[in-house]
Amino acid sequence: MQKQTLPLVFINLDKDGERRTRIEGQLAHLGLPGERLPAVWWKRLPPAEQSLLYSAERNHSQYYQPLVDGEKGCYASHIQAWRQLLASDAPAMVVLEDDVVLEDAFAPVMQAIAALGDDWDMVKLMGRPAGEKIRTTRPLTASHRLIQYRRVPSFTAGYVVSRAGARKLLDSRVPFGRPIDIDLRFWWENDLRILGVQPPVVRLDVTSQDSTIAGRGTRASWTTRWRKLAMKARLTWGNARHLRTQKGL
Repeated sequence: MQKQTLPLVFINLDKDGERRTRIEGQLAHLGLPGERLPAVWWKRLPPAEQSLLYSAERNHSQYYQPLVDGEKGCYASHIQAWRQLLASDAPAMVVLEDDVVLEDAFAPVMQAIAALGDDWDMVKLMGRPAGEKIRTTRPLTASHRLIQYRRVPSFTAGYVVSRAGARKLLDSRVPFGRPIDIDLRFWWENDLRILGVQPPVVRLDVTSQDSTIAGRGTRASWTTRWRKLAMKARLTWGNARHLRTQKGL
């Protein structure tokens, strides 16, 4: 049986030539084709397009502080990837940010994910450094397992999204009000089935701390801190409530 290959894109700003060179070198080393997806520089978008993508009203009701331009551009870049998937005939797409390191098992794990059925919307390829709290699990390859999270991690540096997942996200998250990594943690709002890979096959490289798309450097006010605590409480309560009804692997 012929092995199925999923399209792969990596998000990269025009000015980040070194990161592009690094990720392209890794893909070449693994024998994988990849397409550069130009990252969105938010300030360069026309105001009319910005208003279609980001909602200040939704932000105020969902999140504890306004998003900075880098967070908006990051989310808009991922939206581009989802739209590109739906414009193709591919069943799913691998989406990477350009500040990642791909483990040696990346390619066979991608082939295994491509062979999965359609009972998933997203498979995250990176996880928490301290490990994940797992609800259910099953073998994916000889060395890796497919996992169902107890709590979905925040990272969006590497994932596979299905057509169904891309459609759910575009239908429910445009315009957006939260950063993309936080939005995905509220998976029950749009019935997203998000799984993961253990051990992870993607990790951040040393340049990831110097984010060129997203970033925030101001100290939060007491009001912002209270709003953040309230959002975390909604996240914890919603996750616990809805996880009980989600079927296992």
